[in-house]
Amino acid sequence: MAIIPASRPYQSDQHQIWDHLKQAIATTSGFRRWQLERSSQDTQVQDLSLDHQVKLYLRETLETLAY
Repeated sequence: MAIIPASRPYQSDQHQIWDHLKQAIATTSGFRRWQLERSSQDTQVQDLSLDHQVKLYLRETLETLAY
Protein backbone atom coordinates (compact mmCIF):
# COMPACT_ATOMS: atom_id res chain seq x y z
CA MET A 1 0.00 0.00 0.00
CA ALA A 2 1.35 3.41 -0.96
CA ILE A 3 1.55 6.11 1.68
CA ILE A 4 0.69 9.59 0.49
CA PRO A 5 2.12 12.43 2.59
CA ALA A 6 -0.65 14.38 4.31
CA SER A 7 1.32 17.63 4.34
CA ARG A 8 0.88 18.46 0.65
CA PRO A 9 -2.88 18.95 0.62
CA TYR A 10 -2.64 20.65 4.01
CA GLN A 11 -0.01 23.08 2.74
CA SER A 12 -2.06 23.76 -0.37
CA ASP A 13 -5.14 24.44 1.75
CA GLN A 14 -3.17 26.77 4.02
CA HIS A 15 -1.82 28.68 1.03
CA GLN A 16 -5.31 29.06 -0.42
CA ILE A 17 -6.71 30.19 2.94
CA TRP A 18 -3.90 32.74 3.33
CA ASP A 19 -4.54 34.09 -0.18
CA HIS A 20 -8.24 34.58 0.56
CA LEU A 21 -7.53 36.12 3.96
CA LYS A 22 -4.88 38.43 2.50
CA GLN A 23 -7.28 39.65 -0.19
CA ALA A 24 -10.04 40.23 2.39
CA ILE A 25 -7.68 42.20 4.65
CA ALA A 26 -6.43 44.27 1.70
CA THR A 27 -9.98 45.49 1.01
CA THR A 28 -10.62 46.76 4.55
CA SER A 29 -10.69 50.45 5.36
CA GLY A 30 -8.19 49.88 8.19
CA PHE A 31 -5.63 48.40 5.83
CA ARG A 32 -6.14 51.15 3.27
CA ARG A 33 -5.72 53.81 5.96
CA TRP A 34 -2.59 52.05 7.21
CA GLN A 35 -1.21 52.00 3.64
CA LEU A 36 -1.80 55.74 3.26
CA GLU A 37 -0.20 56.53 6.60
CA ARG A 38 2.77 54.26 5.95
CA SER A 39 3.34 55.49 2.40
CA SER A 40 3.52 59.08 3.63
CA GLN A 41 6.07 58.06 6.29
CA ASP A 42 8.03 55.37 4.46
CA THR A 43 8.04 55.12 0.67
CA GLN A 44 9.66 51.66 0.83
CA VAL A 45 6.38 50.16 2.03
CA GLN A 46 4.89 50.86 -1.40
CA ASP A 47 7.59 48.67 -2.96
CA LEU A 48 6.67 45.66 -0.82
CA SER A 49 4.44 42.91 -2.18
CA LEU A 50 0.86 42.77 -0.94
CA ASP A 51 1.83 39.67 1.02
CA HIS A 52 4.53 41.55 2.93
CA GLN A 53 2.34 44.61 3.42
CA VAL A 54 -0.47 42.55 4.95
CA LYS A 55 1.97 40.72 7.24
CA LEU A 56 3.47 44.03 8.38
CA TYR A 57 0.00 45.50 8.92
CA LEU A 58 -1.07 42.49 10.99
CA ARG A 59 2.14 42.57 13.04
CA GLU A 60 1.78 46.28 13.80
CA THR A 61 -1.91 45.92 14.59
CA LEU A 62 -1.28 43.03 16.99
CA GLU A 63 1.58 44.90 18.66
CA THR A 64 -0.72 47.89 19.19
CA LEU A 65 -3.44 45.69 20.63
CA ALA A 66 -0.94 44.01 22.96
CA TYR A 67 -0.31 47.29 24.80
